[in-house]
Amino acid sequence: MPVRIWDVIDILVVALLLYSIYRLLKGSIAFNIVVGILLLYVMWGIVGVLEMPLLSEILGQFISVGFIALIIIFQPEIRRFLLYLGNTTLKGRADFLQRFLNTSLSVTHDDQIDAIRRSLIKMSKSRTGALIVFPKQLGEDSSNDSGQYINAEISEDLILSIFNRKSPLHDGAMIIHGDKIKRVSVVLPISSRSDLPAKIGLRHRAAIGASENSDTSVFVVSEETGQISFAFKGALFQNVSEERLESLLREHVS
Repeated sequence: MPVRIWDVIDILVVALLLYSIYRLLKGSIAFNIVVGILLLYVMWGIVGVLEMPLLSEILGQFISVGFIALIIIFQPEIRRFLLYLGNTTLKGRADFLQRFLNTSLSVTHDDQIDAIRRSLIKMSKSRTGALIVFPKQLGEDSSNDSGQYINAEISEDLILSIFNRKSPLHDGAMIIHGDKIKRVSVVLPISSRSDLPAKIGLRHRAAIGASENSDTSVFVVSEETGQISFAFKGALFQNVSEERLESLLREHVS
């Protein structure tokens, strides 16, 4: 039977979907559940070949409701997967329009980036804990509905006052989108990855969790050490220097 071009495309699409699912589940408890379900399915096939009717019937009942069970168990992961596909599609459209129009769809404001940079450096020197999130698209996560909506202009004084230890809004994350501080005191999802070092605190785990399944960029200032860290696509880069901080801001903040 000849191999058609559509057969190749079919295999590539399935491989891409499986790889995307693996990226979303790796390092989490959900990945272990998937392995357990696959082993259960293999066992069901083996007992069927060996003609063990009682055990085959019991396992068959689990398999028959497996699809519904998967939807219930993996509801958060399915939601994140659909968000991942949607964000990727939107990003591709924006890139296409940018190339087609030969113009930038985002405007970078040097004074605002400089205000954010100075704020992070000052909080680092004073060991003031901070968590600043830069989502590419608002609504990428339900956490954007938490906290306090302020929609304020970006300024160094405002950022420092919000993260001041005596401020009632300092506990949580600040979301900056475009040229506005959208929300403060936001609760972020904590990463459930099991491969993270034990010394990583909740603030850094929240930064990783917010960046795992989207193009969201997160900057963290450690309250214990004063170090500045940067999280992007599930990776955490610690001890960011002042020179590196400015380049990261210009690259990821728009």
